[in-house]
Amino acid sequence: MTRLISGHRSSSWRGATLIAGAAAFLLAGVTVAQAQSLGYAPVEQQAFPPNDTVAPGTESDEDSLLPDRLRRTIVTLDTREAPGTIIIDTGNTYLYYVLGGGRALRYGVGVGREGFTWAGVQTVTRKAEWPDWHPPAQMIARQPYLPRFMAGGPGNPLGARAMYLGSSEYRIHGTNDPTTIGKFVSSGCIRLTNEDVSDLFSRVQVGTKVVVLPKAASVQARASAPRVTSLPSGRQAMSLPVAAVY
Repeated sequence: MTRLISGHRSSSWRGATLIAGAAAFLLAGVTVAQAQSLGYAPVEQQAFPPNDTVAPGTESDEDSLLPDRLRRTIVTLDTREAPGTIIIDTGNTYLYYVLGGGRALRYGVGVGREGFTWAGVQTVTRKAEWPDWHPPAQMIARQPYLPRFMAGGPGNPLGARAMYLGSSEYRIHGTNDPTTIGKFVSSGCIRLTNEDVSDLFSRVQVGTKVVVLPKAASVQARASAPRVTSLPSGRQAMSLPVAAVY
């Protein structure tokens, strides 16, 4: 009789363990499904480096997904803007960081979708690493399923870095979806890959001037073929003989 009771208790304990494990598995599945239903990848529960930077010119898996025209490169640019100025070429989905001496760093970006592009001059008023996201009221009104707050991290739509423009709701920021680079997709913010925004972030200071060109006034190459020169890194610089940008 004692052996039968002992065996019964052991079977009950094993059954309870299996039920608890199954419940935990189902709960995890519901959590992931809820996150995906919001259109965002679920945030991985792991530590991420708060002060990580990517060395300029370093290739990453993310960068390798971009078409050649959208990869970070040095170009020749004719502009009257001072070194350190950012120029957003909305129509061609490029961001230029003016280096001086007729040169600029060019990055591929995602810009505002139809009806959400804008133009003007702003300044960088704040910088943040792995920023939290507070969707503005106007965005929530259009997309009520959005979260009211999302902590900074790998799953955050603002990505690894953000540079806030004036007192507006616009930012230059990273993204957790590099496939949107080169497209008209945002509500007015300018987005780069996390690698590129980390590189730009390391160069930009609070107070940096940002010139956002209207879509119809984009920087265009002249009819003459661009001159290609070799850089020490082995990458190529294109000479774009364009008129003054601004």
